[in-house]
Amino acid sequence: MTKTARQIVLDLLIRMELAGSYSNIILDNAFSENKTSGKDRAFAAALFYGVLERRMTLDYLIRYYSSLEFDRMSPKIIQIMRMGFYQLLYMDSVPDNAAVDESVKLADHIGRGGAKGFINAVLRNFIRDEKRIDHKDLDDIGKLSVDYSCPKWLIKKWNRELGEERTLAFLKASFDRPPIYARVNTYKYKTADVIEQLKSEGIGAKKNPFLEECIELSDTRSVDSCAAYRKGMFHIQDISSQLCCRIIAPMFNETVIDLCAAPGGKSFTCAEIMQNRGRVLSFDLYDGKVDVIKNGARRLGLSVIEPAENDARKFNADIPQADRVICDVPCSGLGVIRRKPEIKYKPMKSLEDIPDTQKKIIDTAAGYVKVGGTLIYSTCTVSRDENENVVEEFLKEHGEFVPVVVPVGTNLLPDSYMRTMLPSDINGDGFFTATLRRIR
Repeated sequence: MTKTARQIVLDLLIRMELAGSYSNIILDNAFSENKTSGKDRAFAAALFYGVLERRMTLDYLIRYYSSLEFDRMSPKIIQIMRMGFYQLLYMDSVPDNAAVDESVKLADHIGRGGAKGFINAVLRNFIRDEKRIDHKDLDDIGKLSVDYSCPKWLIKKWNRELGEERTLAFLKASFDRPPIYARVNTYKYKTADVIEQLKSEGIGAKKNPFLEECIELSDTRSVDSCAAYRKGMFHIQDISSQLCCRIIAPMFNETVIDLCAAPGGKSFTCAEIMQNRGRVLSFDLYDGKVDVIKNGARRLGLSVIEPAENDARKFNADIPQADRVICDVPCSGLGVIRRKPEIKYKPMKSLEDIPDTQKKIIDTAAGYVKVGGTLIYSTCTVSRDENENVVEEFLKEHGEFVPVVVPVGTNLLPDSYMRTMLPSDINGDGFFTATLRRIR
């Protein structure tokens, strides 16, 4: 039996709560399994991501309007309530009565028909109260936490590290739909020609004002099966990652090492900047991810990329020294919460051990850098513990490296050897880069 859009969303939310998985992966799989139509797909995606993004706000409302203690409610009923509150508060296209009635119907879908009256009463209480959020008992951080559905500890952390103004901009931007960016394969094609080809296939494409070779895509449902993709005219890569490659600044006939390369975006861009002249040693820990890099390089026609398995935490004497070494290390992912909103709900303790792995990788990477060569450390997170602190500790322990500033040609980012990019800066993922040069 084909599921409705709301049933698909409910089942996925329950699954994420119980087992955990990345939101973008399970949603795409569910659409394929249910052969969901375009209209239902758009509605389900908006509701699914919306509930994930606004979970703390929705739970605040459930607690406020329910006569039953939150911790005593069935987790499945809580998901129905979250969906109902989200539709009432944030989906103007859904009439209030429809939001309530459809939420009540979902109780049958999970075999909890006895909860229909409770669901109906709580949601209608919210409507009678003119759908307002009561902040009267909240302090400033508490209000931000409820309004932007972000844990208090994380807001306090960002306030300390970014300042209140940038933190607020980051919180606001976290609810924007992230653009899909592509990087033109400049080894073979010009940006204008790629845009024209994409438009001829019904895919929206426009040049980014900051990067000549960066294009923003829309109407991308079939982008990986279009002729432009099959010809290797572009690869998908966020603008922040593309700017990182501009900071890497590889040159013709150099050797570049990308230690944590999958899915390969930085390796591809570096090879394209180098006009497929030189070597790009592209490593990952898992052979399946190495295959992804191989297939991408083959599609793009980039013969200088040499994908292979390697553990970035352990020094490998078989790897030669290089002019540029890229450490895009595993991280908490707090910079990509627009794409994976569930990340911000990770407990603070779960982030504590990440810097240890990052330090092992950058320490190991140092041994691969030639004298005069450049080491680039990057993450897709916004966290001093994983970014500035790791780099500063590395510099204290490695006197053979010094900071170096590589201008990127835009006044939107500071000229500094360490840069934190936020969605509010360039409308890309949250990203950090540090550039170091080996002097002896």
